Amino acid sequence: MTVSEITQIQTLLSTPKRIVIVPHKNPDGDAMGSTLALYHYLKQYNHLAVVIAPNDYPDFLKWLPGDDTVLKYDSNTAHCNTIIADAELIFTLDFNALHRVENMGEELANSKAIKLMIDHHQQPEPYALYTYSDVTMSSTCEMVYRFIEMLGDTNKITQAMATCLYTGIMTDTGSFRFAATTSETHYIIGKLIEHGANNAEIHNKIYDTNSYERLQLLGCALNNLKVIPELNTAYITLSQDELNQFNFKKGDTEGFVNYGLSLNNIKFAAIFIEHKQENIIKISLRSKGDFSVNEFSRRYFEGGGHTNAAGGKSDLSLNDTVEKFISILPSHKNELTS
Repeated sequence: MTVSEITQIQTLLSTPKRIVIVPHKNPDGDAMGSTLALYHYLKQYNHLAVVIAPNDYPDFLKWLPGDDTVLKYDSNTAHCNTIIADAELIFTLDFNALHRVENMGEELANSKAIKLMIDHHQQPEPYALYTYSDVTMSSTCEMVYRFIEMLGDTNKITQAMATCLYTGIMTDTGSFRFAATTSETHYIIGKLIEHGANNAEIHNKIYDTNSYERLQLLGCALNNLKVIPELNTAYITLSQDELNQFNFKKGDTEGFVNYGLSLNNIKFAAIFIEHKQENIIKISLRSKGDFSVNEFSRRYFEGGGHTNAAGGKSDLSLNDTVEKFISILPSHKNELTS
């Protein structure tokens, strides 16, 4: 962001405002960590801040400080619409296109509030007056830290804020192992620990608390794992019946796609998850090196994300979606085998 834009935002935030903070649909650790950290920051200046999530999110994120204040748009639509219509400022975090919040997007677009985007995904749409977009950043939480730093307020980072930001950076970097993790990322993590983030406790709450059913579902997913060795590709399928068999809860399949990518010589991994309630197949894509799953997902599966991590969807059946995926791969053989 420019110095002029930061000065203007400082002026906007200098007096209490009605502010709405929005993550993307099916929010993950980075989405909830960034929105709740910003919520705690704004409350220190007596802003009337509200986090409105498009829908619910996994239980393993519901211990985050401030979770009890989050409104869910899909289950409290009329009340949320009133708050959005009354807002003076709207922050959109960890997404850069209004379709990422589905039905809520129309309300945000129609709102007269000043909009501020903070996001690290590729190809942002121009809906916000102030856009802080940086695809080189590991996470939106890292960007929120930098945003607060640009405002000259790192001394305002509380233990609650540090906990939220650490969670988002940790989850979006795969515990600091993805390529987007830089020395700057580790510098910020160190600062967050200084501000009270308990790294061991956060890791335990996110990664080391499993239900028996989730581990059984993982076993099912691994049993369904298929490899296409000549194209360095692996994929997993999970049907609605399989999800139901193991009492699936939101967030249970988090990280499953990475098992395919962990195989020797695999450059591209996908997971296809049937979601009969929405009548779609949800798709997560991961890659190594310079094969862009962002471009792949945008081109074929109505999605997007990052070079090495993206998501998409399909309106076809589970079998037809997988067949479409397999039929596309040969046209990318050079990229996948180089």
